[in-house]
Amino acid sequence: MHAPPPPPPQLQKRSLSLYGHRTSIALEAEFWQVLETMARAEQLALAAFIARLDRHRPPEQTLASLLRLTALRFALNQAPSDPV
Repeated sequence: MHAPPPPPPQLQKRSLSLYGHRTSIALEAEFWQVLETMARAEQLALAAFIARLDRHRPPEQTLASLLRLTALRFALNQAPSDPV
């Protein structure tokens, strides 16, 4: 007997002020956790950290995509390497 598939991850929407304008971003909780860790490590508020990333975002990339990929790259670099 097969177990039912897990429910899809819930998005957490957060409102931020970027460049003096309010915007909302919806990401999974795990991505928010990584982004908060990154911001703390750089001693920046989350909104300031996101604004800094956004300044270098290619126009064809969504902000949510940029944040997910940034968090993923950080997490992959933090992962322990396989023993040789």
